[in-house]
Amino acid sequence: MQHFSLLDLSPIAEGKTAADALAGTVDLARAAEGFGYHRFWLAEHHNMPGIASAATAVVIGHVAAATRTMRIGAGGIMLPNHAPLVIAEQFGTLATLFPGRIDLGLGRAPGTDMATARALRRHMVSEDSFPQDVQELLGYFGDSSEASPVRAIPGAGTHVPVWILGSSLYGAQLAAYLGLPYAFASHFAPAMLEQALHVYRSTFQPSAFLERPHVMIAAGVCAAETDAEAAYLRSSQLLAFARLRTGRPGKLPMPTAHVGHEIPAPVMAQVEQALSCSATGSAKTIASQLGALISTYQPDELMITGMIHDHSARVRSFEIAADILMDLRNTQKAA
Repeated sequence: MQHFSLLDLSPIAEGKTAADALAGTVDLARAAEGFGYHRFWLAEHHNMPGIASAATAVVIGHVAAATRTMRIGAGGIMLPNHAPLVIAEQFGTLATLFPGRIDLGLGRAPGTDMATARALRRHMVSEDSFPQDVQELLGYFGDSSEASPVRAIPGAGTHVPVWILGSSLYGAQLAAYLGLPYAFASHFAPAMLEQALHVYRSTFQPSAFLERPHVMIAAGVCAAETDAEAAYLRSSQLLAFARLRTGRPGKLPMPTAHVGHEIPAPVMAQVEQALSCSATGSAKTIASQLGALISTYQPDELMITGMIHDHSARVRSFEIAADILMDLRNTQKAA
């Protein structure tokens, strides 16, 4: 494992506002930089009462301005919602303002419900143009000639690093074909993780962007001083995910000591399976669980995420995780 990083969705907690969430994101990013995280990514979600990162490029600029060295990026931008030129201009501008620090992860899903997707795109089309859109976007970041009929300004010549994100074999195949780094969304959809990594690594074609496969996996983390405290704090995320799965999205709930009483058993089983690529507990427990994930999947990078209602507890969780991941990385390097 070369790097460990952090994914934040700017969660809006019950009793709090979007302004509170965005302030928390900036505070977390500053802390994460001090903890040693390599990247800090934000994700595009729309019409979600509990997520404040919908205008992802705007939030990335705000976070980048509040930090100094950490890479800041999108994990990801849902490209079907946008014209590639617009994204090239947005991220080209970010890369111009914060040179050498901006990443762009691209997803193929809408990041929302279909009614909201229609509102975003105005005109829905049936064909899948994602591969073509990715290649168009890559072209805008390249060293285009001034004679080109369409150029991203800023954007041209910035060579913003582009990642393909996915939770199935599709993204793995496309990332391998284009020779791009690949990030798997195992923090909420782990079912095809092993198969997707095999496809990506075994079919990877070297490119001008990357000589060899480079893969990141994601894991949920909820760390605290004791296993019991961590389980209590994690109940907020379990409740939020269960409500989302049953069509009742809302703000990040308060934690509860009786989460099993609030989520029907069949739904809980689905939630636990979806969030199974995770680590919950004290430092000792987290070290064991994350160590097992790294040993099993051998990622080049690990990105962690976690929704905790109390902001200070969330910062502390990522601090505990950073100490553990630093040790795991150093041990792996020394071996």
